[in-house]
Amino acid sequence: ASLQCCVYIIEVLDGEHRWTVKHRYSDFHDLHEKLTAEKKVDRRLLPPKKMLGKNSKSLVERRQKELELYLQTLLLQFPQATPTPLACFLHFHLYEINGITAALAEELFHKGEQLLQAGEVFSLQPLQLYSVSQQLRLAKPTCCNGDAKTDLGHILDFTCRLRYLKMSGTRGPVGTSNIQESSLPFDLSVFKSLLQIEISECSSQQIGGLSFLRSSLETLSIHHSTETMMSILVPEASEFSQWEAEGAESGCPVTAVIPLWRNLTTLDMSHNGISTIDSSVKLIPKVEFLDLSHNQLSTVENLQHLYNLVHVDLSYNSLRVLEAAHTRLGNIKTLSLAGNQLEQLTGLTKLYSLVNLDLSHNQLAQLEEIKNIGLLPCLEKLNLSSNPMCIIPDYRTKVLAQFGDRAAEVCLDGTLTTEKELDTVEVLKAIQKAKEVKDKMSSGDKKVRSVVPNHPAGGSIKPACMVKLSVFMSVILTYSLHLKDE
Repeated sequence: ASLQCCVYIIEVLDGEHRWTVKHRYSDFHDLHEKLTAEKKVDRRLLPPKKMLGKNSKSLVERRQKELELYLQTLLLQFPQATPTPLACFLHFHLYEINGITAALAEELFHKGEQLLQAGEVFSLQPLQLYSVSQQLRLAKPTCCNGDAKTDLGHILDFTCRLRYLKMSGTRGPVGTSNIQESSLPFDLSVFKSLLQIEISECSSQQIGGLSFLRSSLETLSIHHSTETMMSILVPEASEFSQWEAEGAESGCPVTAVIPLWRNLTTLDMSHNGISTIDSSVKLIPKVEFLDLSHNQLSTVENLQHLYNLVHVDLSYNSLRVLEAAHTRLGNIKTLSLAGNQLEQLTGLTKLYSLVNLDLSHNQLAQLEEIKNIGLLPCLEKLNLSSNPMCIIPDYRTKVLAQFGDRAAEVCLDGTLTTEKELDTVEVLKAIQKAKEVKDKMSSGDKKVRSVVPNHPAGGSIKPACMVKLSVFMSVILTYSLHLKDE
């Protein structure tokens, strides 16, 4: 206790869990008033408030012992159910199983129906769901303190009908306790109607009952919680090593047939420690949106099983190369590969449905690589920012020129193409065509010379392509003068 303000620190022990609570003497006095009124506690039980010398060290130490004895006596007096005022005083609603479930039940008694009707996302902590799971395992009445508002039934009714849930754990101990939420197992099987769930800062080992969500869940988001996709999508794999997805034909003997995630269309497993896209994706054939950004992927595998993919985010992984992407990514429209280590784009040439491509923050240095995506017929948005090639003079127009007649349709690095850029693109295209004609002329000239080796020394052969070359050069000159006038 502090001699200046007389704040008493109370340490509460509950099995392996412990926490601290700070109170002044006035808080003890208020608690005692409530208990004497509601529970007929002996008014003389609380040590009297003494004014004289109240901050002396001996008085504080003596009062500390007396207040500890006071609390111990109260807990012994109510062994079955701790009175609500005392439970709140000792922060049972924050750290103790019965107190946590009672507080949650009362909250849902008052607001549960309103939350369900509004269709809002409801947030829970792992400690809360752990407490509910533990309560359900105990052969105890659903209402311990006699208050109908705190009956466990209010929680179960709510969880059966809830559609949108967010589970957020904490790093380190909870509050003033030694409770590590990541070590507390909890069971999701109490949720019967979930359409969407987001889980963060939880260990995949502590998450139970995920398989019960397969029939209803449409959106699954899990962050900072797992190192494998398998542990989330196929938790049964820890028991059955030889499993197969429901409906799949396998030539090998299997020990379990795992049901599909029948309605799952969105899977967000960004910000985890995933290094491999494993075979668990066979269970999510209807997924359209897949986010695996901010993981540790070095290869892209098994995505050929996802026939309905539309949007894929593989940004901020460790990808160095992406070969034959069309064989794995099918007809996707949006692909983010930002924040990887790509130097080449050869694997993207056949993604003919691609509309939006993000390649920012990679190692792309050669403009020639753009030719690999320049013929994609549907590409409208391209992000190449923060690549080495961006420092090349006239970078934008040189990139846009790779798209030929579609240059006006491409939005590069978030900026629409200007008329001036289009004019420059036309000049670059004319130069390129002239170069091609020149190369063709040189090749044709060599062939002619090889056919007519004895041509008179003073004569010259002027192939027809020379006329075309002069036409292209005049076009270049015209555009150059036009740009100069601007």
